[in-house]
Amino acid sequence: MKNFRLKSVLVALFVLTSLVSCNNDDDESPVTETAKIAFVTEVKGPATGKVNVELSYDVTFVPETACGVFSKFSDVTIGSVKGLQVEVKYPSDVCTQQVPAPKTVVYKFKPTTKGTYEIKFKKSATVFITQTVVISE
Repeated sequence: MKNFRLKSVLVALFVLTSLVSCNNDDDESPVTETAKIAFVTEVKGPATGKVNVELSYDVTFVPETACGVFSKFSDVTIGSVKGLQVEVKYPSDVCTQQVPAPKTVVYKFKPTTKGTYEIKFKKSATVFITQTVVISE
């Protein structure tokens, strides 16, 4: 009985050691990214809409390098005026494609009440591009 228990423990240790030693994730280095703000150059979309109907706006921006990828829209305030800005992620590796081209991403807006809305996107450090939309019932 004692011999059987010793063999079982040794087999379990051997299997565990084999599984741990086969792990190959040590070769992969973690990919780090940097997020920066890109200024909006153009906004295209409807000037009118209806309550609870989603509207889509094409927002064009130019990243610092061609390796920049859209991350998200985030809130920003210039003075006392609130608006949105485009966040772009850049890989930590050197980008070999240095000439950036304008990129377009879709911003979705779904109004819940009728009225006139101004959607503002950061164009520079001190200026917004404003998209005005009138919502009816």
